[in-house]
Amino acid sequence: MELRTLRYFVAVAEELHFGRAATRLHMSQPPLSRAIRQLEADVGAQLFARSPTGITLTAVGSVLLDEARSLLDHADRVRVRVSAAAGAATLTIGILGDGTDPGTARLAAAYRRSRPGVDIHVRDADLTDPTCGLRAGLVDVALTRAPFDETALTVRALRSDPVGVVLRADDPLARRDGLRLAELEDRRWFQFPPGTDPVWQSYWNGGRPREGPVVRAVQECLQAVLWNGTVGLAPLGHDLPAELAVVPLIDMPPSRVVAVCNEGDTNPLIRSFLENATNAYRR
Repeated sequence: MELRTLRYFVAVAEELHFGRAATRLHMSQPPLSRAIRQLEADVGAQLFARSPTGITLTAVGSVLLDEARSLLDHADRVRVRVSAAAGAATLTIGILGDGTDPGTARLAAAYRRSRPGVDIHVRDADLTDPTCGLRAGLVDVALTRAPFDETALTVRALRSDPVGVVLRADDPLARRDGLRLAELEDRRWFQFPPGTDPVWQSYWNGGRPREGPVVRAVQECLQAVLWNGTVGLAPLGHDLPAELAVVPLIDMPPSRVVAVCNEGDTNPLIRSFLENATNAYRR
């Protein structure tokens, strides 16, 4: 059994829902379902009892859940001890699909200068997780956008960007110099999958419930505009295809670029990252 597959199994066993587990793991549901079916074939028994009302753990699944948790905890301890013995210093950074931001490039250069011996791992996150895997323990620190649920997190504001609405270039509203949210009431808006942070979802829906297609990535958003005329919000200043236009929203609060870590984290590499981020984005 691969550790990755066991992590998938634990997520499904704890959520008792393939969709929620897929959201938690930041993956689509079909490959997750295939992985669980393959695990059941390897074990030679059903791990979940499936019914129209949902799924539950079988007796075999309950045993495997206890063992899988123990194995994964042990694997994490092994990784930490081996890294410490090797004298390795690593930092995993989650980035919310904004790697071309000049502030990110300045931060990378500044951090390399201040911590030249640190091995940096970068995890690109999609739009379904504003903390880029921080809450799930997948990253040490996140470079992302607010607002989101900040419970038990330390959030350092770096910059504020005005926000606009993305439209097809041939949309009559695309010729306007500015728009108000009320002028978009009759449009379909992007939605994020169930289980996405509600504060994050509400912000990108202009503060009220909307209807529209479910998306996970920036490219999915852009394609929904091109093909279906869906509207969505985006920070100003980003390059768009010629077929699209972005119009500033007059009454929309700005989007904050932030650096985030777990509250009370005393790792000096993370503290250094926050300090460098503050300086890099100040320019």
